[in-house]
Amino acid sequence: MKAIISKASTALCTLGLTFAALSAQAVTSEDVIAERLMPVGKVCLQGDESCGSASAAPAGGARTAADIVAVSCNSCHGAGVLGAPKIGSGEWAARLDAKGLDTLVSHAINGIGAMPPRGTCSDCSDDEIKASIEYMIAQ
Repeated sequence: MKAIISKASTALCTLGLTFAALSAQAVTSEDVIAERLMPVGKVCLQGDESCGSASAAPAGGARTAADIVAVSCNSCHGAGVLGAPKIGSGEWAARLDAKGLDTLVSHAINGIGAMPPRGTCSDCSDDEIKASIEYMIAQ
C-alpha cells in the first residue's frame, strides 16, 4: 500500500512539475510572440506632446539654407530642369522683379509647374523654404 501511495505521489509531483514547466513555456512563447509583433516605429505628428521631445531638426543641429539647397534644390535648380531658374543666373532676379519674393515663396510652398509642393524638401518649414529661395537669389 505504501508503494502504491509513493508511486501515486511521485506521479502527481511529476505531473505537477510538467504542468508548471509547460505553463512557463507557454507564457515565454506568448511573450516572445508579443515582442515579435510589436511595431518597429511610431508616427508622431508635429506638436504631438505624447511622442516626447524629438526635434524635427537633424542630429547635427539646425539646417542652413545652403544645406537645404545642396540636398533638396540643387538637383533641379542647379541644371535648370524643366524650366527651373538656375542657381547663379539672372533668371532669379527677373522672377523676383516680376513676381516679388512672397509669390516665389508661395510657389515653392504650394508647387508650380513641374515643381511639387515644397520641392523635394517635404520636411522643410516655410521659413526654411524662404531662406533657401533667398539663398538661391543671392547666388
